[in-house]
Amino acid sequence: MNSTATLTAAPPVIPSFPTRSPLGVLPELQRNPLEMMERAAFEHGPVVRMPVPTVQAFALAHPKAAEHVLVTNVKNYTKQTRGYDMLRLVLGNGLVTSEGTFWKRQRRIAQPAFHRERMSSFAQSMTRAASEMVDGWAPGQPIDVAHEFMRCTLRVVGETLLSTDVTSEADTVGPALTTLLEHLIHRTTHPLSLPEWVPTPANQEFNRALERLDAVVLDVIARRRAGNGPDGDLLAMLMNMKDPETGEGMDDAQLRDEVMTIFLAGHETTANLLSWTTVLLGRAPGVERKLLEELAPFGGRPPGFADVPQLTYSSMVLKESMRLFPPVWTLGRLVQADDEVMGYHLPKGALVFVSPWVIHRLPEFWKDPQAFDPERWAEEDPRRARGSYLPFSMGQRKCIGDSFAMMEGQLILSTVLQRVHLSLLPGQTFEPEPVITLRPKGGVRVIATRR
Repeated sequence: MNSTATLTAAPPVIPSFPTRSPLGVLPELQRNPLEMMERAAFEHGPVVRMPVPTVQAFALAHPKAAEHVLVTNVKNYTKQTRGYDMLRLVLGNGLVTSEGTFWKRQRRIAQPAFHRERMSSFAQSMTRAASEMVDGWAPGQPIDVAHEFMRCTLRVVGETLLSTDVTSEADTVGPALTTLLEHLIHRTTHPLSLPEWVPTPANQEFNRALERLDAVVLDVIARRRAGNGPDGDLLAMLMNMKDPETGEGMDDAQLRDEVMTIFLAGHETTANLLSWTTVLLGRAPGVERKLLEELAPFGGRPPGFADVPQLTYSSMVLKESMRLFPPVWTLGRLVQADDEVMGYHLPKGALVFVSPWVIHRLPEFWKDPQAFDPERWAEEDPRRARGSYLPFSMGQRKCIGDSFAMMEGQLILSTVLQRVHLSLLPGQTFEPEPVITLRPKGGVRVIATRR
């Protein structure tokens, strides 16, 4: 008797990143994670096993993989990773780190703060902060414009989302955030680090920085609890929220987590975007000339909210800047149940890392991917697949403030360029520093020349 057997082909073996270290790829990850992620994709393919002790980890570098993890099967990929556990030490259970029904509720409460009608009231704060920043620059004197943009965007997020002037706290918030971010990425890539409660010098410095930042945030909340502020900003929305079942509002601990998240996500990423754009423009004078041509019709008047649609070239420049230097360079997730991505089997409990840094550099989807070419955004490119560009992530966890950040970037950049030309000081290397965000290591030193 003849019988027919149905054979199921085994999934292909996932290529592994070669390493001889007993710690797997951890030493290279600690030394230069951007280069390591590039090598994994360009030398081994879109799905690569990254050997590390105690856990299976995979680097994903393809638009299809990004879409699968972040959109198609998003429920199977959670933020219960070591990286997010470290981030929770600072942000608690805020919008960036929370999940499930709690996250959905918080997102629903916060969303109206970023609606178009609210955004129109933010524009003046953005241009005013930029103008006053430039007013404080001494012509001909070196400036760390990365530091200046951090102060400017911190002021903007304070005024627009919290209705609080935090300018006087900028010199506290900035260094504290730097300490926290550097500590978190170190602990993420050094899994044998001692717990935070062990009084090592690094842990003590971390805890002092967190205490300084907490003091600023809790003071903002206390002032608003006392009735100092309007009813329509993001903080008011969060403070006025009532649980539909219990009628209870947010306590100070949860408000603290959300305000801390606003502080980090609301100013750090935009400041980095403006800093990297300054670097790129310093190397491409032709691009700066085109930006000035776009601004010429304003006659020196800072553009406002109604003018943003006319700033098409500035939008192209910022998009290209984020392609080369995405605000968040990698997105980590934990696999909840066995899954298949691009034909490869991913087991339950594995870690996956979707890398915008690498995906934005894949020649299959980007012509001359290492080049700074804003003109590539002038029209749709058929080679750009869904998932090939994700500076704000994608899917339901896409950054809630993406439109806010783009408008802020356009208005601040335009206001600055109308007033001054920024010349890069020679001798700088502008090395990307991959902490949680992607900073220019050592800052961006320039000379501002009045136009």
